[in-house]
Amino acid sequence: MLRVLGTANRLCDGITRREVMRVGGLSLFGGLNWSRVARAATAVEAGRGPAKSVIMFNLLGGPSHIDMFDMKPQAPVEIRGEFSPIPTSVPGLTICEHLPRLSQWMHRATLIRTFSHMFNSHDPLPFMTGFTDGNPAAQAMPTDPPDIGAICQYLGLGPKDLPGAVCMPCFPGSGQKGHRRRGPYGGFLGKQYDPLFTLCKPTFAREPKFNDYDPVMALGEPVPPTADALADMTVERLDRRRSLISQIDSEFARTQGSRAIDTMNDAQRRAFLLLTSGRTRDAFDLNLEPAAIREAYGRHLPGASLIIARRLVESGVPFVSVHQEIFDHYGHAYDMHSNNFGMLKNLNLPLLDQVIPALLQDLDSRGLLDSTLVVVMGEMGRTPKVNASAGRDHWPQCGFSLLFGGGVKQGLVYGSTDSIGAYPDSHPVSPADFVATVYQLMGIDPHMTVPDRSGRPIFIAHGGEPVHEIIA
Repeated sequence: MLRVLGTANRLCDGITRREVMRVGGLSLFGGLNWSRVARAATAVEAGRGPAKSVIMFNLLGGPSHIDMFDMKPQAPVEIRGEFSPIPTSVPGLTICEHLPRLSQWMHRATLIRTFSHMFNSHDPLPFMTGFTDGNPAAQAMPTDPPDIGAICQYLGLGPKDLPGAVCMPCFPGSGQKGHRRRGPYGGFLGKQYDPLFTLCKPTFAREPKFNDYDPVMALGEPVPPTADALADMTVERLDRRRSLISQIDSEFARTQGSRAIDTMNDAQRRAFLLLTSGRTRDAFDLNLEPAAIREAYGRHLPGASLIIARRLVESGVPFVSVHQEIFDHYGHAYDMHSNNFGMLKNLNLPLLDQVIPALLQDLDSRGLLDSTLVVVMGEMGRTPKVNASAGRDHWPQCGFSLLFGGGVKQGLVYGSTDSIGAYPDSHPVSPADFVATVYQLMGIDPHMTVPDRSGRPIFIAHGGEPVHEIIA
């Protein structure tokens, strides 16, 4: 049955074991309460939620909610557009006709139809951090808040010989001559909490033209950087850290017997392991995948990225983001100011209808879907009214988020919109509330604070509250 619904626990308030690992914080050591650190680190591990890992698939550019998951077939033609709805595996729920395979997975999904904010930018900042202040045109800045992946690394989640967060296939904005879009970074916590950014040099395969639109498919595979390219982990920097570590070994001698925290030497060893880990390299080796799996996902850049995402979470990596961005001069994948319907019908929707069902089936067959939260969304929705170029423009006031696994309810639609999909009619979900919900599902206290560059405590979910109605 279709269910349409509307909306804390404290975990570790204060010092985390990750703070112990921050070389820059030497002034803390004199007065640090090591038993408190041990209790906090133990609480993090003991309080893990149903989502042991997150795979976040970013439809960069702003996917049209009205043409995908919140269709308005009774609205005037200039609103409803060219597509028709089809039934799904949830009685009473319809989605776009060009998503037939995904329609058969909706009984396993929570669909949020009321993701709403006013941050008009292509940055993934809102749904990766919960933060929506500042200049929408700015590049990523060291004063930005940390994203979910950075908090995972700050808390020391995941295996020690693998990165705690990975961003694929390249940093968002890499197709715009290196414009680094705000979102997937350590921000004011420091670059040491940035994700592992993979590298890629996509090639392009053109499809037949449709209404003067030349669809282009990005091909290729993301690869990890070489050892000397990892941010804040060069051999020279690690040698300097080793020198610092030797100076403070006596401060850690009293805590050598505690298994709940890492010593500074452990931090150094983790950094070197990330540079040379065979497990990191193996996770990116698609030659280890059967041909049938490669074909199921598709032999293109988004498909390859999501296979690697599955391999990473299978190895215990807590946070992976994959950003669908068309490179070169073709713009963002979902920034459909013109030819919205041709772009969706001939490229984006067939691709989405391939990669997400393939990922869900793959995770489910391996027993990983219940412990992996899969998120499919973009930074905003699109305008209800089709413009003169057969496109839809930016509309952050209303968009969608599609969630699978990881502790969310199944077959649920949360929130409703008005008759033209312009604004939430009920139960709007802010970016802060959305991110707080992800933290809650991961067992991370959304009310936890971390210090900014001046030492002020900042809430990791920026005041958001979990949407408990979508949590199973």
